[in-house]
Amino acid sequence: MGHTATEQAGSGGLTATEHRLANGLRVVLSEDHLTPVAAVCLWYDVGSRHEVKGRTGLAHLFEHLMFQGSAQVKGNGHFELVQGAGGSLNGTTSFERTNYFETMPAHELELALWLEADRMGSLLTALDDESLENQRDVVKNERRQRYDNVPYGTAFEKLTAMAYPEGHPYHHTPIGSMADLDAASLEDARAFFRTYYAPNNAVLSVVGDIDPERTLAWIEKYFGSIPSHDGKQPPRDGTLPDVIGGELREVVEGDVPSRALMAAYRLPHDGTREADAADLALTVLGGGESSRLYNRLVRRDRSAVAAGFGLLRLAGAPSLGWLDVKTSGGVEVPDIERAVDEELARFAAEGPTPEEMERAQAQLEREWLDRLATVSGRADELCRFAVLFGDPQLALSAVQRVLDITPEEVQAVAKARLRPDNRAALVYEPTEPSDADTEEGEADQ
Repeated sequence: MGHTATEQAGSGGLTATEHRLANGLRVVLSEDHLTPVAAVCLWYDVGSRHEVKGRTGLAHLFEHLMFQGSAQVKGNGHFELVQGAGGSLNGTTSFERTNYFETMPAHELELALWLEADRMGSLLTALDDESLENQRDVVKNERRQRYDNVPYGTAFEKLTAMAYPEGHPYHHTPIGSMADLDAASLEDARAFFRTYYAPNNAVLSVVGDIDPERTLAWIEKYFGSIPSHDGKQPPRDGTLPDVIGGELREVVEGDVPSRALMAAYRLPHDGTREADAADLALTVLGGGESSRLYNRLVRRDRSAVAAGFGLLRLAGAPSLGWLDVKTSGGVEVPDIERAVDEELARFAAEGPTPEEMERAQAQLEREWLDRLATVSGRADELCRFAVLFGDPQLALSAVQRVLDITPEEVQAVAKARLRPDNRAALVYEPTEPSDADTEEGEADQ
């Protein structure tokens, strides 16, 4: 096991050491004795981009199955043990990874490490039809609550399907389809676990009030005997042209409170200077109530009640610039689109003002420092940069990279990418209540 300890420029004195077990598990440790807590974060290099047609949603389903019990921890025991020790925990799934995390009182760190190792090494012994059916129903209900039965709930799914063409690994979202969730078998789940939930496909970070030598000894004790697995196939190529080549559009009529324009623009891959420049551009244009679009649409024109523009960073495919505008009263969406295109064209022609640049960099710097200031946020970022970019140390210099971006770079990415021919647009139109609905509502009064 080798290690490095590096203090990065702009890291505020934060350091991280790196280690690797014989079975391939990468370990990143970062001491922080400010408060008596420790964060454990485990990233598996598997997300929805690794799934195949007909079996979407498996990565997210497995996130849930990992809390369903393992060899030594039955049923809901993982939650019960962590929360009983005064800790908190959860897991999430994205296009590019699945992660699990606990924040514990420092003296309970060993418990969190043992729990994560137990389910990495022995989940298959507890995985059966009953647990699969239980969590399949939970995920289907989550889909109903977050996607199918809420206003604008399908926007993310629809826009990603438009921005990434059929057959692209990012064409479907991590939640998966109802049909594919129903089709997943117990053997599908077991094969998925054997392929992806191996130590050589994971990064473990521990951040906080820790003794690195003792922590590493615990990690070796609990994770060191878990065998590696070499059956993983690399994700399919996510390369696409920089520009879509023409506006894609879909109109959705539904039970929504107001008309809305939502759009996705293809932007540079995460981990590049161009992605940082795009983040700054979208912050100037739509990052909060001081942004150009908010000032134009909400404050000046009063044509919208909300206007935002943010970046969904992706490493294995073009990132997405996410525009979300909810209209006021009887305002039509074409009026909103004209105003948006005017502001984007003006920004591409002129670039950010010095004041806008300073404000946007300060905003992103604050967001980054907020993440790195908490043990859980830092643990997550160390894992992210290790899994997606091969180097956890990059997390400690991310702030400085944003501050190094020039106004010219921000203008250049806006001019190249924030164009009507690089947009997938989704227009929501409220449906009119039927006469029967109106009469029923009046009768109830």
